[in-house]
This record gives sequence, structure tokens and C-alpha cells, in this order.
Amino acid sequence: MPAEGAVNPLVSLPIIPYILIFLVFWFLVIKPQKDKQKEQADMLKNVKKNDEVVTAGGIHGTVVLVKDKTVVVRVDDNVKIEFDKESITKISSANS
Repeated sequence: MPAEGAVNPLVSLPIIPYILIFLVFWFLVIKPQKDKQKEQADMLKNVKKNDEVVTAGGIHGTVVLVKDKTVVVRVDDNVKIEFDKESITKISSANS
């Protein structure tokens, strides 16, 4: 008879592959996605007037006004469009 309190080491063994799969998934999928979201949020926080931007829809233009949640972008002479900040995918400063 096994002694009381003795734990069979094979009982905890099947959980190890699941832990390893989760760790691999974390480092290959979740962590890079979180880093990318943080980078995107920082970029949108730093958008300023005269920055050249590209939106998710592929529209290129120059920022003329920055509001709390939106930006006004000049896409051509006398043509201005207001976008949500979240729709901006790329920013390049006009000075560079």
C-alpha cells in the first residue's frame, strides 16, 4: 500500500506540455501584439500639426488640426477631411 500523503509524480506530468505551449504562444503572439499596440498608441499621442500621415484607407495627407479623438487632414488644395486618430497607420514629420 502506498503511504498516505505520497503524491504520484505522474499526476502533474500532463500539465507541463500545456504550460510550455502557453509560454510559446505568449512569446510568439501575445507579447508582440501588445508591444505593437503600445507603439501605435504612443505614435497617435504624438501626432502634431504639419505631420504627413497615411490612414488605414490609404489616404495620404498633412495634418492641419489635432483634436482629442480626431485629426483634420489636408489631402489636396482646399480639401480637408476629418479622421479618427485610430485610423492613422503611419506618420512622418514634415521637417524630415
